[in-house]
Amino acid sequence: MTATEVRTGVGFRSERGPLLISLMMATGLVALDSTIIATAVLTITDQLGGFAQFPWLFSIYLLAQAVTVPIYGKLADMLGRKPVMLFGIAIFALGSLLCGLATSMLALIVFRAVQGIGAGAVAPMSMTIAGDVYTVAERAKVQGYLASVWAVSSVLGPLLGGVFAEYVSWRWIFLVNLPLAALAAWMLVRHFTESTPRQSHRIDYLGAGLLAVGAGGLMLALLEGGHAWAWGSPTSLALFGGGALALIAFGLVERRAANPILPLWIFRRRVVLASSMVSLLVGAVLLGLTSYVPTFAQGVLGAGALVAGLTVGALTMGWPLAASQAGKVYLRIGFRRTALIGSTLGSLGAATLLLVDADSALLRLAVGCFIVGTGMGLVATPTLIAAQTSADWSERGVVTSTNMFARSIGSAVGVAVFGALVNARVGGADHPAPEVLAPAIHVVFLAVTAMAIVMVAASAMMPRR
Repeated sequence: MTATEVRTGVGFRSERGPLLISLMMATGLVALDSTIIATAVLTITDQLGGFAQFPWLFSIYLLAQAVTVPIYGKLADMLGRKPVMLFGIAIFALGSLLCGLATSMLALIVFRAVQGIGAGAVAPMSMTIAGDVYTVAERAKVQGYLASVWAVSSVLGPLLGGVFAEYVSWRWIFLVNLPLAALAAWMLVRHFTESTPRQSHRIDYLGAGLLAVGAGGLMLALLEGGHAWAWGSPTSLALFGGGALALIAFGLVERRAANPILPLWIFRRRVVLASSMVSLLVGAVLLGLTSYVPTFAQGVLGAGALVAGLTVGALTMGWPLAASQAGKVYLRIGFRRTALIGSTLGSLGAATLLLVDADSALLRLAVGCFIVGTGMGLVATPTLIAAQTSADWSERGVVTSTNMFARSIGSAVGVAVFGALVNARVGGADHPAPEVLAPAIHVVFLAVTAMAIVMVAASAMMPRR
């Protein structure tokens, strides 16, 4: 399929069905590895040791993925989406193989970083290719399909991780990616052919390096601050200071670069800036709820791990359902109004969580999550598609990756903010009592509500046309 041929349907039985399936499979690789390892941590540390280091298995993956996203976006606009996507799948598969063969916790952490470097290409390229191939009217439905992959993975991932760890081997958590990656790459090679000529520009290596160092330093400080080291420690201050200086240097370099890795016009184009602001807040809201709703369900309401997971799963159910229908809404009333409806709905859903207490039923918690998820599906998809629509082929990779990079930053900031709020109230207790945990997580729900309200303002920044 080419990016310029006549469109003939969106579903799996259309001419572009195999391409859509390959994009969903590639997205599934990244989505599964974000959750599948969670239920196998104890099994892995029993064999490899290093229990105190296991949070790095998550942090290093997120960090490597986030800092490479803008770089891949620019490369995709220069070299084409297909080679960047195939490179990302190959690096992800290599990282998966190395993780499956790891003999120490340190090696596993390093190989998780390799996986993250590959994932940094796969996720944004899936959305960019969808933006190239599908019309504005079709993209919301396609984004709904892609969002459904994340929804299914959020439930299926922990289940598969537990099955592999208990009945086969934890190594298959990573090795299972190899045939899936091969199939996704083969389908992409066979069913997607780019017709747009590539641009032969010099790559901005200095800018790419400064962006990776600066964003990486700040995200690492946010992800591990208060956990691996104290907020006011020399390590924390060095990471914040060094990251900030590197980003300042990055801005100066980009002003003079002939072909900047992250063009500064990104910050001057209203629709892209508003879309990225929304994406940042979406990342923070999602992180807050997916992290602390299960904790509230288990630690306060006394639910089991599976039921707690299903409770927050209501959020990931609402998202794809709303995203798949968002196209009908924004084609009728526009991107801005759709985003305002979605962000307002998300705010109302978050506000309902403020009414949840130790005597509430799990259903009330799940309903609040479902409403938030529905709102996110109506705000995240239209704002991304609006930004993609405002850009031509040579800019769409950067625009899409900027949106996803903002979401990663929002997640990292959310980790820091919500973790600090809870830790300040539980006093460092390993197993806080419900009457202590309930008000602590209630503050998280309050912060999530505030962020959702700010999202309404960010949605209002979208251009009317």
